[in-house]
Amino acid sequence: MRWRKCIDRAEKLRYRGMKSNRHLWLLAGISVLVIIAAMILPPTAQPAEYHRFADRRSFFGIPNFNDVISNLAFLLSGSAGLVFLWRIHGNPTQTAFQDRKESWPYWVLFLSITSVAFGSIHYHWAPDIDHLLWDRLPIVIAITALLSATLVERLSRTAGLWALPLLVVLAVLSVLYWYWTEQQGAGNLNFYIVMQFYSILLIVWISLRFPSRYTHGNGIYQIIALYAVAKVFEMLDAQIFAWTNGWISGHTFKHLIAAIAAYGIVRILRKREAVK
Repeated sequence: MRWRKCIDRAEKLRYRGMKSNRHLWLLAGISVLVIIAAMILPPTAQPAEYHRFADRRSFFGIPNFNDVISNLAFLLSGSAGLVFLWRIHGNPTQTAFQDRKESWPYWVLFLSITSVAFGSIHYHWAPDIDHLLWDRLPIVIAITALLSATLVERLSRTAGLWALPLLVVLAVLSVLYWYWTEQQGAGNLNFYIVMQFYSILLIVWISLRFPSRYTHGNGIYQIIALYAVAKVFEMLDAQIFAWTNGWISGHTFKHLIAAIAAYGIVRILRKREAVK
């Protein structure tokens, strides 16, 4: 009976591997089509009013004080993640990763989140296209690192780790391409939109289709939902500033909510363990 169970388990793993490979090829094919669509579709320009934030008050000599200082929340969240990864490094009793290599996407993720604090402070100190470059780079890198982690934990460890450098390079190129088009006088956000929002859609789709190898896998939905709420607050920047009688703007709220979402990833890693 024992040998029979071993054979059945091996067959199940083999079938699961074949199924994962088929879905990886499907994802790759769809992604190529999305990139082609970004090339064919008319360019999406950066709105001229993008840099006109509702709360432009200065305090203690710091311009746009609330939008600048609220970025310290990213520094706290990113640093918490890095400290966690450092503490479990070399710890044989840690349960966050079955293989230490699986932590690589999270090192990139939390380094990027920490960098968001500095990039966004740099941008909000003097909002313009040149400063926005440094704000967008770490954001899109963080999202693609989370996509790599999702691939590792739900589809294929090997494919997810191989995808990490490719995704990071594509993320950087998407921002550099947008910046280059801005310098040419005809900004095009298409590739940046693909790398940020299509990556998020992939994370959600993969999470819905494939269970995580770790407990607390459903926590990813809370993370994505919080980020979506943050984007809504960003779009309602002026309205929220008016509704709060000038106390706080939607964009400041966006920073705080997105940072809470980032810290949520740290909390998941602290609690999780491999599914038995």
